[in-house]
Amino acid sequence: MASLYERLGGQEAIQQVVDVFYKRILADETVAHFFDNTDMEKQRRHQAMFISFATGGPNQYSGQSMEKAHQGMNIQHDQFMAIVNHLVASLKEFNVGEEDIQELVAKLAPMEPSIVGQ
Repeated sequence: MASLYERLGGQEAIQQVVDVFYKRILADETVAHFFDNTDMEKQRRHQAMFISFATGGPNQYSGQSMEKAHQGMNIQHDQFMAIVNHLVASLKEFNVGEEDIQELVAKLAPMEPSIVGQ
């Protein structure tokens, strides 16, 4: 059976989803401010590498730990869920199936304690 990474279409497809994902986030005033001082090109690259790794693709992710990357941001559960929902909507825009979306969300959900309240 193909990995989730392969079912999503590999690195190029993941990069396209990430681009839509950040357009959605930056249009959402409840979470956009977290990226006010962020190099978005670098952020998109890191996110695409992270999602690729999390879905069974090549491990090119060399970013900070989740705790370190979100330190001082004081992200709350509702904001975390808004970001997850933007990712789900972005995946649906590319016709990713519900099972694959749920598999990805299941891989990301355990990271919430490393992100929320840091």
